[in-house]
Amino acid sequence: MLPLESVPNFSEGRDRETIDAIGNALGRHARLLDVHSDPDHNRSVFSLIGDGDELVEALVAGVRVARERIDLRTHTGAHPRIGVADVVPIVPVAPGDLDRARAVAREVAVRIGELGLPVFLYCPPDRGPAFYRRGGVAELQRRVDANELEPDFGPRTIDSAAGAVMVGARRALIAFNVNLRGSLEAAQEIAAGLRESGGGYPGVRALGLDLPAAGHVQVSMNVEDWQAAALHEIVDRIRAEAAQRGVEVLGSELVGLIPAGAVVAAAGPVLGLVGLEPSQVLELRLLDG
Repeated sequence: MLPLESVPNFSEGRDRETIDAIGNALGRHARLLDVHSDPDHNRSVFSLIGDGDELVEALVAGVRVARERIDLRTHTGAHPRIGVADVVPIVPVAPGDLDRARAVAREVAVRIGELGLPVFLYCPPDRGPAFYRRGGVAELQRRVDANELEPDFGPRTIDSAAGAVMVGARRALIAFNVNLRGSLEAAQEIAAGLRESGGGYPGVRALGLDLPAAGHVQVSMNVEDWQAAALHEIVDRIRAEAAQRGVEVLGSELVGLIPAGAVVAAAGPVLGLVGLEPSQVLELRLLDG
């Protein structure tokens, strides 16, 4: 049986001691594969794998450390968030394991609720993270007070320092950013045209963000269905939109890990290889036996 993956997002991308403390807490229980931190987003994305029990213990330990060390009342950053442990997804490595991922996500949610944090079980696309982040912590509390929303676990009162946590099971997505030299308005316009909600690519969520420490702006994306929205096509679209606005494309950035199939899908057109398949990649063929 293949392991499950989790990709928790914590609201700290500047304080190395806190980032390391969260990583150490996660790594004591599961295998930590990658850490991506960004000071402008003020956010760190951890990628870890394990069986169900390992992930539950790892994630509860990581959230506990985040609650002790991060204070949303003094937090600033480009990325929207509603909690010190903002979103905690459980991801099946094998596509047929989604039900197992859902069961583990529910157990994680129960345990985080026992820490005294409100937990919302998110379910893309209708109730994805953006649904809960809209308006920030204060607006989320208002929606709870107005009985528009109800935490699935934990208290109804959202702690102003720690916030709330979104937990859910989802298929693998690609967190992918393209950096631009130009105005924030241009980045926001380009992002709006890429989003599924704006008539763009299916399963693409996109924001235009200002990154002052890096000295540029960014189109920040979650590509939820890389088979329906190929990365090379998205990048080509961004280049074309940027050129129309006199904006320079500086490069791309991967946040966390990427499915091998998505890399192969992008490599084929770039290399001019027609019909390139994952089975033609040596290491993937060996893993298949």
